[in-house]
Amino acid sequence: MRRNRQSAQVSLAFLIASTITLGMLALTIVLVGQSFRGMESAKITAASATARQLAVSVDDRIRAITGPPSTALAVLSHDPLAVADTLQQRLVRMPVVADILDSSDIVSAVYAGYDNGDFFLLRKIRSSGAMQFPDAPTNAQYLLQSITRAEDGRPQPIWHFYDASRTLLERRTPSDYRFDPRDRGWYELADASGTTELTAPYVFFTTGETGLTLSRRQATAKGMDNNTVFGIDVTVTDLGTQLAELRQTPGTRIAIVNAEGSPLAYTGPDTTNSGTTSNTTKPQGLNDGAINAVLERDGMQATSKLVNRFTTENRDWYGMTEPLESLDQENLKIAVAIPADELLADVWAALTRQTILASAIALLLLVIGWFLGRRVGRPLELLTRRVGALSRFRFDTSVSVDSHIREARQLSVALDDMASTIRSFQSIATALNRGQDLDSLLQDILEQIVHILGQTRGAIYLMSRQNSELRLSVDRDIHPPETITGVNAKDDDNDVIRALRNALSGHPVFAILRNRREQLIGALVIEMEHGDHTHLSDDLIVFVNEIAGSAAVAIETRELIESQQALLEGIIRLVANAIDAKSPYTGGHCDRVPKLAQMMVDEAIQSPAEPFANFTMNDDERYEFHLAAWLHDCGKITSPEHVVDKAVKLETIYNRIHEIRTRFEVLHRDAEIRCLKRQLAGENSQQAETDRDREQEELQEAFRAVANANTGGEFMSEDDIEHIRQIGQRTWVRHFSDRLGLSGDEKQVLTGTPEQTPPATEPLLADKPGHLRPWGEHKPPVAKDDPRNRWGFDMTLPEHAVNQGELHNLTVAKGTLTPEERFRINDHIVQTICMLDALPLPDRLANVPHLAGTHHERMDGQGYPCRLKADDMGIPERIMAVADIFEALTAVDRPYKEGKTLTESLTIMQRMVDEEHIDRAVFELFVRSGVYRRYAEQHLRPEQIDTVNEERFLT
Repeated sequence: MRRNRQSAQVSLAFLIASTITLGMLALTIVLVGQSFRGMESAKITAASATARQLAVSVDDRIRAITGPPSTALAVLSHDPLAVADTLQQRLVRMPVVADILDSSDIVSAVYAGYDNGDFFLLRKIRSSGAMQFPDAPTNAQYLLQSITRAEDGRPQPIWHFYDASRTLLERRTPSDYRFDPRDRGWYELADASGTTELTAPYVFFTTGETGLTLSRRQATAKGMDNNTVFGIDVTVTDLGTQLAELRQTPGTRIAIVNAEGSPLAYTGPDTTNSGTTSNTTKPQGLNDGAINAVLERDGMQATSKLVNRFTTENRDWYGMTEPLESLDQENLKIAVAIPADELLADVWAALTRQTILASAIALLLLVIGWFLGRRVGRPLELLTRRVGALSRFRFDTSVSVDSHIREARQLSVALDDMASTIRSFQSIATALNRGQDLDSLLQDILEQIVHILGQTRGAIYLMSRQNSELRLSVDRDIHPPETITGVNAKDDDNDVIRALRNALSGHPVFAILRNRREQLIGALVIEMEHGDHTHLSDDLIVFVNEIAGSAAVAIETRELIESQQALLEGIIRLVANAIDAKSPYTGGHCDRVPKLAQMMVDEAIQSPAEPFANFTMNDDERYEFHLAAWLHDCGKITSPEHVVDKAVKLETIYNRIHEIRTRFEVLHRDAEIRCLKRQLAGENSQQAETDRDREQEELQEAFRAVANANTGGEFMSEDDIEHIRQIGQRTWVRHFSDRLGLSGDEKQVLTGTPEQTPPATEPLLADKPGHLRPWGEHKPPVAKDDPRNRWGFDMTLPEHAVNQGELHNLTVAKGTLTPEERFRINDHIVQTICMLDALPLPDRLANVPHLAGTHHERMDGQGYPCRLKADDMGIPERIMAVADIFEALTAVDRPYKEGKTLTESLTIMQRMVDEEHIDRAVFELFVRSGVYRRYAEQHLRPEQIDTVNEERFLT
């Protein structure tokens, strides 16, 4: 029995060859079948897409048919033709109607129907490419059909034939022409609605063409007894030609039908029946079995199916329908029927070619499989029996294989070595986990793992969650990429390994490092370049992953430190982005000042001169200064944008000069009115005009003075201020209440202020109670004696939070800001200190609020917000002040000033040194080191970089 069982066994070579052959045959059958189905599906899908595109094209065509005539009809509804009572009066308007008729090839007729039954119609003799009236005179271009009513109500039809120049050729009186427009649907629709109406497709009464009618009641007829309705007939017969051009195969049949199944257009082998007759006003049914079958199946389906296959006329067909969006009240749809043999002709040809090719490949692989099976089978038979005795990764099991086969012998030795090595590595990893210095610990871990595996090269990557990438932390002669992108913290191990394999060449094995919360923190990479380990297996990867877990605990410690660092950097970016979003130039300032300040700090550290000889900064102090420089103006996020960007004195959220100009306009017109009244009263006309001109010229000069004062400047004299006050004493009369349409805040401010009953005489320029806003509950704690002031602020608080008084603003002597607005600008540094002080900064960064909040202090103690003196500020604080001022002077992105040149900026700063505004030693270091020029080359415009005489500023 055992012999029988053994004799039934087959060799590995035969098994490999037969498996490859059978697999290939099965694959061939599946692929060929799938290829056929795929190509068939692709063809059907393409046909369906073509039907959808055809529906879009038809929709566009119908809209093109109805759009221009609708516009023309709207214009015609205002034409005098609507009220013309006689034929002669109507003939006068025939050129207008003819122009509309000639404006488009699809316009068949333009006409007017009157409520007494009269009818006036002008149509083309030739329409839709055919002669519609064969008995018309030679060279006839137009036919004018008119019906008037006799006194007894009998219709009197008259036909006029005109040539292309609209010259009358012949006049006829048809006896069988009976037509009453009042009975037609287009007349009833338009007469009832008063707007442009579009009829359903129908057959025209006279020509038998299929088309649409647009009708509209005369524009002035609403509420009157006599109503005239205008109409324009447009043909849709060219839709059939368009459909014929879009047929996919010669036997394709396409039809546009309405909800009743009547065709609007049709193309196919038999185009004689297009649904158009002259005996009825509705298109007749379509005599096409394939199209009718498509429509029948579409109506029977509960749900929409893109393509149906059916058999009719002894032939297989594919059918599909698509709804049309135009004329939605008619529920039009397009139906397409394609012969299956024509649609799939290319598919069957491709299937034949693929079958031949697949058969040839299968035969070739049969020969190759038999050959490979013979070569591989012999050594694997013995090796399989030896390896089967080894439990999978039982490292405490001794492996011994006595074989003359080199591969089996080497495998047994490798497995013994691996078990021993892993046991040793586990012990070493436990000891490494007790290390203190993270960088050294990572280096030791990598060296030990590489040594245990008998390799020489490796690397450790750490995960950066913010950037979704792996960053190189330790490299041992592998020289991998510094970063590996496309790795997310939520990826599983397989995804991370896949990203590593894509980025690294060679034969690496990977261990994914995760912390105690199973979060991804890094990856261990070992280059398997020695021994048989170059043939990587999943078991080996899992093995290295398990033994490298000791690195995860050490890396987690570093991750916690970096997360704190990243949080601070994130706050910086958050504030910087918020400032930039609110005010781009302020965001630019916050970006450039840290760069300039860092350049100056580097020069101060290197300078041997006093007071910088002993100045130095460690890494924590540098980072602290870096944060402070980035956040030195973060309080500006609270500054009102209209105050920060105030370019003229009367500007709030808009420039109030326009409101004042309106008052001058009122006075200008008052002068004109007084002149006219004096002339009407019989006074000397010339004297009245002279007085008017003088007064208006005075108003012009006064407004120019107000406008010039509004622009602001470096200085405004007392004479100019007094002139503005005198102008403000002029009066004007307000005739409307100034209490209407106010916001709740404005009403609250005016509480207690009596209202002047209009007409009220008011000064031309005034400071009103409504211009003031109190501090209320939002009074900042900047006074030195304020109990809330725990930061040492010492600033003068204006009486009011806001003062928008017109005279108060226009008489500002310097610049455009009032004292209240100047305080709001300066208050940004108070907010900076308060915001940063509220952050839970670690001890090594505790000085950030102070460094960020002192760049507006002065050496003489007259700065803000704390009035610190020179002795209260160190070198970093003084550097920050110089950097802030120089950037502000040279900035070109501020709307209220232009960027100054290097010489102009340094001249102003030299004066500030003399006035004890900024520190002399820092300023001279700034000039002597050339920092100002290196900064200018990076951030200033070429025209700002002039030649600077540095000696002038160093003496």
